This record gives sequence, structure tokens and C-alpha cells, in this order.
Amino acid sequence: MESSEDALLYEGKAKKIFTTDHPEVVRIAYKNDTTAFNGEKFEKLAGKGRLNNEISSFFFEHLHQQGIRNHFVEKLSATEQLVRRVEIIPLEVVTRNIAAGSLSKRTGWEEGKKLPAPLVEFYYKNDDLGDPLLADVHIDMLGLASESELAELRQRGLGINDCLQQLLEPCGILLVDCKLEFGRDAEGNLLLADEISPDTCRFWDVVTQKKLDKDRFRRDLGGVVEAYDEIWRRLTAGAK
Repeated sequence: MESSEDALLYEGKAKKIFTTDHPEVVRIAYKNDTTAFNGEKFEKLAGKGRLNNEISSFFFEHLHQQGIRNHFVEKLSATEQLVRRVEIIPLEVVTRNIAAGSLSKRTGWEEGKKLPAPLVEFYYKNDDLGDPLLADVHIDMLGLASESELAELRQRGLGINDCLQQLLEPCGILLVDCKLEFGRDAEGNLLLADEISPDTCRFWDVVTQKKLDKDRFRRDLGGVVEAYDEIWRRLTAGAK
């Protein structure tokens, strides 16, 4: 399915997307590029693309086994995977279990404080606007999703959050929060898409609360690739 004539469809901050010889399947190539604050901070970190591909492929395969439909087809190489082509819904579905990041800044809740129950937030996937937080009324105003679609996105977000927590807990990893994206394939099926990795989730060590995600880059903590590798090591150890 991979070809030297594959055309570049899209290049984002951390991935490139190419056509394949199947019209409904695309190839994703993970990059070592690491960004924060909507691209204002940038660095290339050797090995990060490989680790994100390995980790995301692992999560998608696990979710598929749990009956959660997603775009993943197969891992092609250390840095590439094949996925079903979808039209992305321009909403980031963020599930949160523990106060951190922008939630702490907006609410005053101390970082690390467990939420009474998991919550779901929607952010407008728009770089020019800085991916702002949206209320349901704004989503309706912009025509981004219907009331029933939002309800389904919430339900799926919470289900995926629960599934990931059950997977990560035995590995000694806290799922603090997770950014999910969804899209519809050619048949109109709603599929989980994009990636699930330390670039898109906050992972903490369950005992020390050491950050094992992109916050190490955002906050200049160092050891970014080492933290990603620790996530991958624990996942593969737990799968044996």
C-alpha cells in the first residue's frame, strides 16, 4: 500500500499525512519536531517520532480490542502507520481526571487535585484563534456539531478515558487528561482519530507524580524523550 509516489496531503506540527494507493487509507509519518504554545516554542528531539508512533499504535490497537472504533489500520515502520481517511471534526475533545494546565489556571484548582468526576471540555481546533475553549452554545453558533453529536462525543470521550485509565493503572501511570479528536470516514462512521501519545495526554507517575509527557518540554524540565521512552517501556512490560 506504500508507494514512492505517495503525495503529501497535509503537514502538521508533529506529523505528515500522505496518500496511498487506496483512496480511503492514508499514511501518517511521525516527526521529531516538538512544539508548544501553538508553535511558538520549537525543537527537534531525536527519537520522539518513533516513540509517539509506537505508543499511539499500541493505544489504538488496545482500544480496538475493547470495541472502540478508531482510524488505525496498522503500524508500517518505526515512525509510520496506516490509518483510515476521515474528515476531522474541528473540535478537540479533552477529558480530564486531575486538575492541571489550563484547567488549574482558569479555575484556581491546585494542580494535582483529583476532580470529583471526569469531565469533558471542547476546544475549537483553530490555530489562528489559539484553539479556544468553547461552550455548547458557541459550538452550535459556529455549526461545528449538533446537540446529538456533542452528546455522542462526550460519551465516547468518557468511555475512552475509562478504558485508558484501566490500561494505565497497572503500569503505575496516572492519566491526568487526554486530548482526543474524531472524524467521519467515507461511510459516515464516527471514528477516534489523530493520535494518543505523551504529546496529546498528560501522564504522571502514580507514586511521585513525575511528569512523563510534553509538559517536560513546555516547562523546560528536560528529559522529554526519556519520559516518552519510560511510558513505552511500562506499556510493553505491562502487556507481557
